[in-house]
Amino acid sequence: MDFIEVHKNKEIATLILKRGKVNALNGKVVDEINELLKTLEDDPEVRGIIITGAGKFFSFGFDIPEFLSFTKMEFTEYLIKFTDLYSYIFIYPKPVVAALNGHTIAGACMLSLACDYRVMVTGKAKISLNEISFGSSVFLGSSEMLKFWVGSSTATEILFSGAMYTAEEANNMGLVHEIASENNLMDIAINAIYSLASKHPKAFTSIKSLMRKKIVDEIILKEKDSIKEFVDIWYSEDTWAALQNIKII
Repeated sequence: MDFIEVHKNKEIATLILKRGKVNALNGKVVDEINELLKTLEDDPEVRGIIITGAGKFFSFGFDIPEFLSFTKMEFTEYLIKFTDLYSYIFIYPKPVVAALNGHTIAGACMLSLACDYRVMVTGKAKISLNEISFGSSVFLGSSEMLKFWVGSSTATEILFSGAMYTAEEANNMGLVHEIASENNLMDIAINAIYSLASKHPKAFTSIKSLMRKKIVDEIILKEKDSIKEFVDIWYSEDTWAALQNIKII
């Protein structure tokens, strides 16, 4: 794996995003996460998974400068893989905890919403679905997962404002479940995953599916149309101009 580091400690596997300073998401990162999750799903020794990032970012979200060179067809193919990944995580048969070690922006926030529990570091880190701030939309799946966790009213506030929230603000809104200092982030994430993984595996999987499969079925049915609309807006004149100004340090 080029961009994902894996650590296994007894029953828990930790996936660490390691791609430059900001862990930006591209096709290779999505493929590696998907491949690792499928392998871990079949590993009888693994009871739960933590996803985190290296450095000061969980992830910047999409690698926008890279995608500016993509054709509409190439970008659509990436988006299909990306949305398939978060739908897969949302009904993943084993518990998944997101340890948000730093900024968690746009597409990265979507990935975290697919997880069963989110712990976020306090301090300068922000979490956001800020697409509207640069003229982009979101996907059906991301909006449905957001509503699942925070309700329709708060989801509307988050998506229409494009605001960047601190860990404390996100916790108050239900966007994250727990906050932690940099020093105890992983300890709290480990406690959370062990709490979930201690449940009877088949019962956990069944209940998770009962609560979420109907949502995922609707996402699968309608996501293609939402991707097309997203792409049309992404390549529109105003949005395309705004995207040119987004840099990755």
